[in-house]
Amino acid sequence: MTGDANDGRLARLARALGPAIPAIPPREALRASVGVVLALGLLAAFVLPPHIDLAHGFYLVGPLAASAVLLFAMPNSPLAQPWSVLVGNVASALAAVAVLHLVPGPVLGLALAVGAAILAMMGLRALHPPGAAVAMTAALNPDATRELGYHFALAPVGLGTAALVLLAFLYARLTGRVYPMRQPHGPNRFGTRDRPAPQRLGLGAEELEAILRANRQQANLGPEDLSRLIAAAEQQAASHRLGAIRCADLMARDLVTVTPETPVAEVAQIFRQHRFTSVPVTEGARMAGLIFQIHLIGAPAGAEAADVMEREVPRVAPDTSAGALLPILGEGRMDAIPVVEDDRLVGIVTRTDLVAALAARLGSRD
Repeated sequence: MTGDANDGRLARLARALGPAIPAIPPREALRASVGVVLALGLLAAFVLPPHIDLAHGFYLVGPLAASAVLLFAMPNSPLAQPWSVLVGNVASALAAVAVLHLVPGPVLGLALAVGAAILAMMGLRALHPPGAAVAMTAALNPDATRELGYHFALAPVGLGTAALVLLAFLYARLTGRVYPMRQPHGPNRFGTRDRPAPQRLGLGAEELEAILRANRQQANLGPEDLSRLIAAAEQQAASHRLGAIRCADLMARDLVTVTPETPVAEVAQIFRQHRFTSVPVTEGARMAGLIFQIHLIGAPAGAEAADVMEREVPRVAPDTSAGALLPILGEGRMDAIPVVEDDRLVGIVTRTDLVAALAARLGSRD
């Protein structure tokens, strides 16, 4: 028994000392590494002055490489957001310079500079680990730091950090990502300030912050991150409740369609007659587009279906899980999804169909 218990403890220790993050897809690793190469290359080429003072070597400091790792490899982290990166590095540099002007000893000066940097970052809600490295870099070169004075916080630290943040923003846009992650909440698709429907039943900001404090996760996650994760988990759980239901099980098959040449007036008559929310546009059996009622508003006289239809619409196959429709129909502006097989329209699944299926599945479990 003792041997088995020891084996169990060793196994738990091995797991505890192993990797703590999931495997990173090669494409994401490549995206991050290419971003760092481009950013630091541009920084070295354009931010560095033509004549570098090699005696001081402060024009491109090593901690900026650590900031680049967070900006390009962990852009979702609260530690990588613009406020944390820029304010954290600059505040750390200011704290280090202040300490080195007051403390003459190198050992005590180094320790106090890093400690003061951490205190400043946490007080400003700008915790950024490379900031401690900025302070240590300053303390390891006390004579140069004292000569540069508080200008050290402006250049190279502030200037270099600001350039990295700007490059991270541009690179995210070019590679289809969002940075910064803390985007302001603008008007929704209806022009009002209501949150999207899937987020309205979630926990409030104060409750989310309390959860983070209770679990000592304030530095790792923000309330927005936790809210986004909870919403994703709830949506995934809802898709599980739909079980093995496929789009083919839900879709309407007896479709009323129009052609691209159908007059808009005739399309409006179809909406009135059948009380549809959408009408597919087909060319033969091929799916060409979708018309929603809102497309008819402001349509010019004599317009045809091709003039108002939406061509780029999500499409699913008959075997697609019904759960996959939740993010499309629940969050987006679509209230109907065409079901296509070999480019032929074979059915339509509406938001009403999906809600009815989910309600039926929940009712059957009660």
